[in-house]
Amino acid sequence: MESKVMQKELYDFATKIWSYNRSLTGSGVRETLEAIKLEVPTLKTRSFSSGLKVFDWEIPMEWNVNYAYIIDPNGNKICDFSTNNLHLIGYSESIEVDLQLSDLQDHLYSLPEQPDAIPYITSYYEQRWGFCISERQRQKLQEGIYKIRISTSKTMGALDIGEIFIPGVDKKEIFLSTYICHPSMANNEISGITVNTFMAKYLAKRTNLRYSYRFVFIPETIGSITYIYHNLKKMKKNIIAGFNLTCIGDERSYSYLPSRSGDVLSDRAALHVLENEYPGYKKYSWLDRGSDERQYCAPGIDLPIASLMRTKYGEYPEYHTSLDDLNNVVTANGLMGGFDLVRKVIEVLEMDVTARPKTLCEPMMSKRHLYPTLSTKNLHLDIKLRMNIISYLDGKKSLLEIANLLGKPIQLVYNEISTLKEMGVVDF
Repeated sequence: MESKVMQKELYDFATKIWSYNRSLTGSGVRETLEAIKLEVPTLKTRSFSSGLKVFDWEIPMEWNVNYAYIIDPNGNKICDFSTNNLHLIGYSESIEVDLQLSDLQDHLYSLPEQPDAIPYITSYYEQRWGFCISERQRQKLQEGIYKIRISTSKTMGALDIGEIFIPGVDKKEIFLSTYICHPSMANNEISGITVNTFMAKYLAKRTNLRYSYRFVFIPETIGSITYIYHNLKKMKKNIIAGFNLTCIGDERSYSYLPSRSGDVLSDRAALHVLENEYPGYKKYSWLDRGSDERQYCAPGIDLPIASLMRTKYGEYPEYHTSLDDLNNVVTANGLMGGFDLVRKVIEVLEMDVTARPKTLCEPMMSKRHLYPTLSTKNLHLDIKLRMNIISYLDGKKSLLEIANLLGKPIQLVYNEISTLKEMGVVDF
């Protein structure tokens, strides 16, 4: 029952933020952050002014849309932004002009191989205007005069980000990031926001967290660059593991893209969960990168951050089109699966302690009723596992390392260690 309630909450939130016109900047980003804050009131927002230099980049002007549409020769309104915000190319300029179809065609974008899809197109750093249209509708356009009406604004505004911090016993942080810069696409945008929000909401209710957790909601690329620019020293000092959450709401697969080094704590924890819980998952290499892991792991930044996904961006046919929706791609069950994946990885990180025996040589287990008093030819497998765990407790190997050496789930190893601690055999 609890899982069903959670599924509904995840899906309802995804539906709520679906229509907001998110871009690198603008009111849609702020609306999204306000929706997150209603779920997690401790969310704090920060704004960074247009024109601000961040490393080799510059924060762009703020872009907002009043209206955008085309009137065809028969007086019908088509490519209406108010109907689907993918119709307008991101960061389009304002224009009011009448054009022949042949001239309009230079400003239309469609996908012949996906005739029913409206593509997602942007032009952040080059001034232009244009509309996205399904190929099927484009083929029906008749010769004549088309009235182009686009009203947008570009102002010296701000880039907005959101941040949630949940303190634990340890000041060391687990960092979870997602982006808030795409309009109405479900797996590529909505899923990451939803899972990140509800993971923060879930952890905020926990009272026994070992690590501290930081959740950020940023525009992709320029947002992560801006965040790193202002927080790098603190990030390098505090973050011990982290994940970029994206495309994490469908039901087709589970996917993983490692950190640049491929062997940080984030990699080890995520792969432990995926190999034990989701053996059919797809593992990518660093050469397949494409999201904010590019910035977090860039040379000189070198943060221990990887990407957790269901079906990876660019690997499903609906990607970056209007077909990436909340009916055929992202589902309540898919979002719950993405949430569970992140939760299980966090549980691994929380359990990954380092322990050592309180005695030299093997402790006497039988006097603690942890070992049979009758010696027989065959040692019970549970007892053998217990003794194998103890044999690796040198105060250097973590439980995750030991679990992987033994080929066992860390939960099983953690349960054994907890029992041994209660009986005074080990300490951590």
